[in-house]
Amino acid sequence: MEHWTPVRTARPASAWHHIAWTLLLFTGVAFALRLHDFGNPVIHVDEQYYLLVGDRMLHGALPYVDFWDRKPLGLFLLFAGMRLLPGDGILAYQLTATVFAALTAGFIALSARRLGARTLGAAAAGCAYLLWLGYLSGRGGQSPVFYNLFMAAAGWLTLRLPALADTRHRRGIVLQGAAACLLAGLAIQTKYTPVVEGAFFGLAHLWYLHRAEAKLPLLGGAAMLWALMGLAPTLGAVAWYHAQGSAVFSSFWFSNFASVALRRSYPAAKIVDRLAGTTAQLSPFLVCAALSWRWQPAEHRAELRVAFGWLGAALIGFAMIGAFFDHYALPLLVPFVIVAAPALGRSRVALGASALAAAMLFVFHWQIEPDDRATARAAGRIVAAHAHQGCPYVFAGDSVLYLLGHACVPTAYAFPSTLAYEAEQGATGIDEAAEVRRIMATRPPVVVTMDPPLAPWNRQSLAVMAPLLARDYRLELRAPREETHLLVYVRRDLAR
Repeated sequence: MEHWTPVRTARPASAWHHIAWTLLLFTGVAFALRLHDFGNPVIHVDEQYYLLVGDRMLHGALPYVDFWDRKPLGLFLLFAGMRLLPGDGILAYQLTATVFAALTAGFIALSARRLGARTLGAAAAGCAYLLWLGYLSGRGGQSPVFYNLFMAAAGWLTLRLPALADTRHRRGIVLQGAAACLLAGLAIQTKYTPVVEGAFFGLAHLWYLHRAEAKLPLLGGAAMLWALMGLAPTLGAVAWYHAQGSAVFSSFWFSNFASVALRRSYPAAKIVDRLAGTTAQLSPFLVCAALSWRWQPAEHRAELRVAFGWLGAALIGFAMIGAFFDHYALPLLVPFVIVAAPALGRSRVALGASALAAAMLFVFHWQIEPDDRATARAAGRIVAAHAHQGCPYVFAGDSVLYLLGHACVPTAYAFPSTLAYEAEQGATGIDEAAEVRRIMATRPPVVVTMDPPLAPWNRQSLAVMAPLLARDYRLELRAPREETHLLVYVRRDLAR
């Protein structure tokens, strides 16, 4: 008969009390850091689009058919669910993201304690996560702000493996592996890159199940179960779209799995700049992680090695896409702050230097990140004033203007960079310039664009747009938007 001993049968009441107070701390910090942005519709272009798609899904729109994108279905379902909350959806998704961030910080603190971090180090790691989210374009509702919670919970479970293996708790490892892989599967349906971390969690469970002296049949059966749990959410999405017919499934498959290989690469200089900026901002955790590795106590050595393996998997996921936008580093924060926590709790110098870096980054980002909500609201009012005269067209700019203006959308390729910018040229499965020509043939009452663009133009699309704007439209609004200007044109026969 298999013998196993639970690692822990109960948690003292004082421990639960401590967890509750820690979570209250993180919730307060998260709300304090994000309060300034509540209600801001233009925190980041990505989450604007997710909200727009989620809103239109409630009116029958189908992702990948009516709205083209590469993100998994789960992300749009999440935003559709948040859109059911009161209001226009903007504050709702921001409040939800804040709760997700606070809960993620809680799992970070719990995981840090598994590595032997002191209470101060665990609390500092959770707070650092909340701070650095904002420094890496995660102060709103970027997809990792949501799926990091699933990965943090899965990682916390995975860090229990050495203790479970020591007690030969094979049943516990199997069940826990199923839970961790399902959590990873939910994350994968929010963005596909967590597949690398999910694979690591599965392999780590397999290794420690072997260490717990499991026989080959149990190892094979557990591996198949975990793989199925990790793939189940995505297989469910694939099966649903397949059931809708070949045309719908073809759109789904191309958007999710084929089109990413067709994207054009960014200039090497831009890649180097992005990597340098991200590395500089993560440097406190690099130093603290090195110190944690050097000082690792024998009783937590196995857990620390699991955590570093997790960090390595996250780094592979970060490198996979190759564009290296700063928000692509958001998934790195969870394992990074966890492995940094022991050093943060042990060394006053490490804690003080990290706090100084946090303060400097806070001031830097506060100064360089504009609050463009007034520009967006003004543009939204112009869109709303003409929405009854046809679908406006956001060629470049903010897709949330469709939502603010209560307007219809003239194209399935409504994420502005898709038709307007060079990086997507040839990667959408259509002739982008021809689609712009089709849209403009409907004579949109309002056209929104940028000057200068945030990325190199798709020159063929611009060649269609520029003469039509000059001939048929009048500039109604020119207002600051990030480092450029948002331009709102109204059709001449409608202009005042």
